[in-house]
Amino acid sequence: MADVKILIEGYTSGETNGRSCSTVVLVQDELNGVKINIIVDPGTLPSQKRLKDELNKSGLKVEDIGIVFITHSHMDHYKNIGMFPKAKALDFYGLFEDDLWIECDGKITKNIEIINTSGHSDDSMTMLVKTNIDGNDVKVAICGDVFWKEDFPDYDKLANDNKKLKETRKKVLILADYIIPGHGNMFKVKK
Repeated sequence: MADVKILIEGYTSGETNGRSCSTVVLVQDELNGVKINIIVDPGTLPSQKRLKDELNKSGLKVEDIGIVFITHSHMDHYKNIGMFPKAKALDFYGLFEDDLWIECDGKITKNIEIINTSGHSDDSMTMLVKTNIDGNDVKVAICGDVFWKEDFPDYDKLANDNKKLKETRKKVLILADYIIPGHGNMFKVKK
């Protein structure tokens, strides 16, 4: 099983007088016997030191991050991607290692996969992670702005296609036991 940890809980401009940052998540797993560290949506923090400090609390440095996954190409989710110059970048289009583009089939490890979850934006992706919470094997969806927070927003005024987003939300709710939304804390799916 992989490990999932929220490093920084995100927030939206509507609750902070214009400031917005994505929820920043650390995912750790093994691939071919080698530990990999993934940062999901490094956000738009006023200071990158805060993210470095959170990594440090987890026993990691910036150089330890192997992949930065971007759920979609809205600035509040990806602005700090440059603070991980040695990491591969993973998004809707595939995996980028320096200037080399590698097509991605969605499988990252046996416990981590990414799926298309368009609606909020055409390039929205969700990372599905098999992990253990409170002694139970579960699947966590790290979904960017498919959901901004639990039960919010009902209507996404920034979405490219609200009809498609509604279908995507249904899909994510079926696939996941827990959801880490784009700008809030993890919540349990009501089944």
